[in-house]
Amino acid sequence: MSKGIALSVLASVLFAVMYFYTSLLAPLTGVEIFGWRMLLTLPCMTLFMLLAGEWHRVDEVLRRVRSKPVLGPALLLSSALVGVQLWLFMWAPLNGHSLDVSQGYFLLPLTMVLTGRIVYGERLSRLQKLAAVLACIGVFNELYQVGSFSWATLVVALGYPLYFVLRKRLGTDHLGGLWVDMALLMPVALWVVQSGEQGIAVVAAQPWLYLLIPVLGVISASALVCYIIASRLLAFSLFGLLSYVEPVLLLLVALLLGESIKAGEWLTYVPIWLAVLLLVLEGVRHLLRQHRG
Repeated sequence: MSKGIALSVLASVLFAVMYFYTSLLAPLTGVEIFGWRMLLTLPCMTLFMLLAGEWHRVDEVLRRVRSKPVLGPALLLSSALVGVQLWLFMWAPLNGHSLDVSQGYFLLPLTMVLTGRIVYGERLSRLQKLAAVLACIGVFNELYQVGSFSWATLVVALGYPLYFVLRKRLGTDHLGGLWVDMALLMPVALWVVQSGEQGIAVVAAQPWLYLLIPVLGVISASALVCYIIASRLLAFSLFGLLSYVEPVLLLLVALLLGESIKAGEWLTYVPIWLAVLLLVLEGVRHLLRQHRG
């Protein structure tokens, strides 16, 4: 479990770094950044899987599709679900929906915990229950401050649990399954880059993008790899609670970019920070028990 916790936290850190990194990619729009991210993520993932000896996972998925073609539409749905999330993450900050998406990430761990309880019958430890209560306080205050849920909030809060449940049902909840999801997004990514405001020629017009865009691919691939491995190592509910690390880090990025916390929002963030602290404490206790054992 300790390895899964470490990978989940690392994934959250990398996603936060990527969130900040997109501010360096002007004049690209959010949709174009999504397209470039997809085009560069797949090669980086392929290299990682070849070096790590994980390529057999891709062969396994492809063999299953050839023997059972009915899996094809389900894999297209899986790819579409994650594609929407990756697009929204890049699109929202530049189109006035960053608060809606942030609220979705605040709700996500709760919907993950609820999904783990209902679908898989998972139980929470005392610290996890306390963390969930604290997180609820923060989420309900956020809902009170904003007043309602937007479509972007619901896409994040409901879309990710559906995606992970589908992957488990399909038996593709591993790096090979993620690679196939990314590969199926390639035509969309290429179309987005070609038809965008800047087009592929933007790289020649802005030479520094020759360096910045590939680095975006490395960060993206690393974050997704850590995220998927963590989802496989951790119980669904604990994995969901650890998702609170990401919005906290995204808040810190927002502060670095010049935004500020309003007086009424402290009741949102402080309980969530305490919930994350409790999860870290549980991880430390687990490590100590392993060491003593």
